[in-house]
Amino acid sequence: MTAVSSRTRPAKADSVLVKAVDEARAAAVDIGSDDAVGDHLGHDAEGERVVSHYFACDLAGYVGWRWAVTVTRASRSKLVTVSECVLLPGADAVLAPAWVPWDERVKPEDLGPGDLLPVSEDDYRIEPGYALADDEDVLEVVQELGLGREWVLSREGRDDAALRWFEGDTGPHTDIAKAAPGRCGNCGFAVLLTGTLGHAFGVCTNERTPFDGKIVAHAHGCGGHSDVRLPAPSEDAAEPVVDTLSYELVPLELDTP
Repeated sequence: MTAVSSRTRPAKADSVLVKAVDEARAAAVDIGSDDAVGDHLGHDAEGERVVSHYFACDLAGYVGWRWAVTVTRASRSKLVTVSECVLLPGADAVLAPAWVPWDERVKPEDLGPGDLLPVSEDDYRIEPGYALADDEDVLEVVQELGLGREWVLSREGRDDAALRWFEGDTGPHTDIAKAAPGRCGNCGFAVLLTGTLGHAFGVCTNERTPFDGKIVAHAHGCGGHSDVRLPAPSEDAAEPVVDTLSYELVPLELDTP
């Protein structure tokens, strides 16, 4: 038979410490108050001559929480000592949601007039741009290409934007795009973006569509495509049919001079 290691054997609750409920409650009351400490909920053996007692928390707003008071004693001593007293959440405790950094909590609709949305120094979406040039000819070309800025879009920022636009409401996967008679890539109302993003995206300028002023993928489409025309009237239109059973001839009387 294999012997069980003492390290894996569960700790045995010390009888002296198990009976020290009053000492544990007094420690919890000292931290909280008489009204904050409720019924005794039980105990756990934390180790050799170490026991934690649990008490219900009656504080408003702390539903399911409990006071945890850890007591211990020295070997061959009957004196109980309180090691710590903390307030811990139970299985049914009401907890605050997980903390999320502010820049991940902010939504586009949260930004209003006068609000500032600072950019962190390590924002991967932008990178230093080409801002200055000694040669006037070079500077003119730089400004024409839109590179004369302190910060420009990084490769990662461009890829993130492209993926977001492609998978959004103006991408090719929407129902309106699938049912469209044509694609934005060959629509006369689409203005191409500059740079590499122009290979896949443009801006819609058709004010009669819900996409006016929005970035649209070349593979997107809607019923407002520039190739859509009204059907020409048919030349084989039938002659009008007169219903002779429902009209009456009325003589026309003319005044003689």
